[in-house]
This record gives sequence, structure tokens and C-alpha cells, in this order.
Amino acid sequence: MAEPAAKKARTGRTFLFSSESVNEGHPDKICDQVSDAVLDACLKVDPKSKVACETATKDNMVMVAGEITTQAKLDYDKVVRGVVEQIGFDSFVDDLSSVDSKGLSFKTCEVLVRINKQSPDIAGGVHVGKDEMDVGAGDQGIMFGYASDETSDCMPLTHSMATRLGKTLTDVRKSGECWWLRPDGKTQVTIEYLQHPDGSVEPKKIHTVVISTQHAEPLKAVRSKECAGYKGTEMTAPSMEQMNKEIEEKVIKRTLESITLKSGKSAITLCLVQLSYAIGVAKPLSLFVETYGSEKGDLTVDDITNVLKIEFDCRPGAIAQSLALREPKYQDTAAYCHFGREAVTKDGIKFFEWENPKDLSKYKAMKSAQVEAALKGSNYLTKWVD
Repeated sequence: MAEPAAKKARTGRTFLFSSESVNEGHPDKICDQVSDAVLDACLKVDPKSKVACETATKDNMVMVAGEITTQAKLDYDKVVRGVVEQIGFDSFVDDLSSVDSKGLSFKTCEVLVRINKQSPDIAGGVHVGKDEMDVGAGDQGIMFGYASDETSDCMPLTHSMATRLGKTLTDVRKSGECWWLRPDGKTQVTIEYLQHPDGSVEPKKIHTVVISTQHAEPLKAVRSKECAGYKGTEMTAPSMEQMNKEIEEKVIKRTLESITLKSGKSAITLCLVQLSYAIGVAKPLSLFVETYGSEKGDLTVDDITNVLKIEFDCRPGAIAQSLALREPKYQDTAAYCHFGREAVTKDGIKFFEWENPKDLSKYKAMKSAQVEAALKGSNYLTKWVD
């Protein structure tokens, strides 16, 4: 038998990596926000609502469809139009050549509703007659979570930049700084990285920033017509060249100032977690952890997996409790990413509670045997399928 080939020594390399994001006026995000506004409306009245709501939009039409069981009495038409207005869609002309049409209007859009109650078969298998901690997953599914120490919010730099660019683009539109912008837009960021022989990566430069956005007609559109309710001094939209300059100054540069990198160090700590569920079963069927060789000290990947089993309860009922998921707060999370945000409490409601890290520092100095002993002495079998 031939000798196996020697493993090639790892060397450094340079590569490009890109991420994209869409802002709240993109059709995908319109739909997300409408669905989450329906969810919020249900939870305000009935925290135990069961909501499976999907939204579609096309040609000045918005349709909500799904299965909802709730004590709330919803005015779906009002909810849909309220979201569309909040985003900023207030004009539609059925002519693709129209420079006045924004593509959707909260005043004239058709709202279609196709909602019925949750299937009794699903309800019986998932939650009816069960204690909260025994409530099963609503469907079969595999969930992946990922974190990096590249940025202070534990998200990849390209992702953070693309998402925040989209948010800033919306902010300067709504504030009136760039009143000629319209709601729909998307961003894409490419960064050049240097990967070191130890696997860590270091961002070297921003290679490309792409911003694609709706805007009013250059040198012709006027603010009083473009912005409903505007009563100030009349203004005319700038030239395309000036629009680009303002986006560079007010969107790109402002966004870059808001991103915090690690202080001069390469990003090396990476972690991926996978969970799988079966419909009607509370305990996750599997837990997988991958650290890409970035684990520190004496702990192995298996030890880290055991720490997660000790410290976390990923049954649906437990997640709902620990992250306060039965509060009406989802519309705010529907655009600009659910993750990498700042945890805040507003009017007693916890937003982005999942951003608050759990202190696991006591495990740093442990050996594998100590983690194994802690696992055996815990109640992990009530939470996990071993």
C-alpha cells in the first residue's frame, strides 16, 4: 500500500469575501415586517398566540396568508397599511416608465387575507395539554448559529458593514438629510483579507462597496411632492453625481465610523452550532459544535459541547422564557438583521435579549474530566437527548 501523502503545510493567503443586505423597503423585507407586525398584534393581546403568517407583495398588492390561533381580534387591512406607510411607500402608478411611482402605496394597495386557524393535528401534537417545558417544536428543522470575534458584535465584518449601510441609508432618508432617497435599497460589501498560517484572518482593505437604491428623479423631483406632508422650503433633487457624493459622505463614511474592530488583532475564534428538532418533540435531537481549531486551553470541542448542555436549555418552551419571546417586539427585528444588534429594554419589553452573553468563564481553567463530572452532576438529560 502506498504511503499517504504528507499533509501540506498551511501557508498564508489573500482572498476576497463579500456579504449583502437589503433594507426595509426591499420587497423581501416588506414581507418580513408585515408578517412580524401581525405577530406583534397577536402577542399584544394573547402571549400564547400560535402564529404562522407569510406575506407576499407585487404590483401594489400585499397578501397575508397562513394559520393563526389567537384571542386577538385583528384588523389585517389596518396592520398591513400601517407597515407600508411606516416604511415610506406612498405612491403607485401602474406604468413602469413612471418616475413618480415608488411601486407601492399604503393608501391604494390591495390587501388580500387568507388566514385560518392552526391545524388541530399540529396543535394536538405540539402543545395542547402539555406543560410549557414540554411543548414540542412546531416543525422538523435544522438550525445553525455562527459567531466570530472579528467584530465587537461577533458578526463577520462584511456582514456588519452591509447591514449597517442599509440602516444608515434608511436613516438619512427618514431624517430628511437625503429626502430624495426612496425606500427600496440593497448593499454589498467586499473586503480583502489576509489569512495567516494559524488560520486567523485579518481585514486588509475594503475592496468594493455597492449601494443600489430607489431615488427621486434627479434635477426634477421636488420635495413637497416627494415627501408627503412637507411644508418647508421647496427643494429640487440633486444631480446623480451629487446624490452619489452625498451617499458616500452621509452613508458610507458614517457607517464605517460606527463599526468597532478588535484592536489590531486578527480574528481567530470561530464557532458554529447546529441544533435539530422534530415536530412535537421538545428536546433537540442533536447538538453539534465546530470551532475550526480555535478552541483555547485544555478544553476540546467535546468539552465545549458538554458545557452547552450544562448551561443552556434549548427546548422551545425554555427558549421562549429565557429570551422573552412572547413579547410584541418582532417588527423591530425584521429588518437590518436579528443578530449583531444592541440589547435594549423599551417600555418593559426586552429587545434582542439574545445579544446578552452568558458568563461561562468558570470553565476556562477546567480540564476535560472536570467538565465531564459537571455534566454528570447536572440535569442535562431533562433538556437534551443524549
